[in-house]
Amino acid sequence: MASVYLETTIVSYLTSRPSRDVLQRAHQQVTRRWWRSRRSQFTLYVSPFVLQEAIAGNPLRARRRLAILRSLPLLTPTAEAFRLARVLVERGPIPHTAEVDATHVAIAAVNGIEYLLTWNCAHIANAVMREDIEDICRQHGYEPPILCTPEELMED
Repeated sequence: MASVYLETTIVSYLTSRPSRDVLQRAHQQVTRRWWRSRRSQFTLYVSPFVLQEAIAGNPLRARRRLAILRSLPLLTPTAEAFRLARVLVERGPIPHTAEVDATHVAIAAVNGIEYLLTWNCAHIANAVMREDIEDICRQHGYEPPILCTPEELMED
């Protein structure tokens, strides 16, 4: 079974009220459809950083996010993951303001996770940054996860 690291936006979209924003609402719907139809075909993982981000915000929504995340295996950040995250930020492509995003990528890469599922298209699932992220991971001896959205990890 393929492995998937769930970045925080996935569980946030899964548990949030329908957005008034048309694009965000569509992302929520795709996320919910992926969760119903595809999640059982993968082994899902999160990290303490996902849990930390998930507890922020509305307390009711935070409880819902944590209820889903509690059942998922937790990947422990290692010194290697922190080193790789630092390189992803220092050499670009991920900006210093998005250090946690670099950490998500690094934890997934160091643990050999096949996919990193996210709606963060600014700093993670970004076609402009993807090649540089992959190159840096490989230069440090890690196969990068496939950075994708739930829509990209669907089957018809």
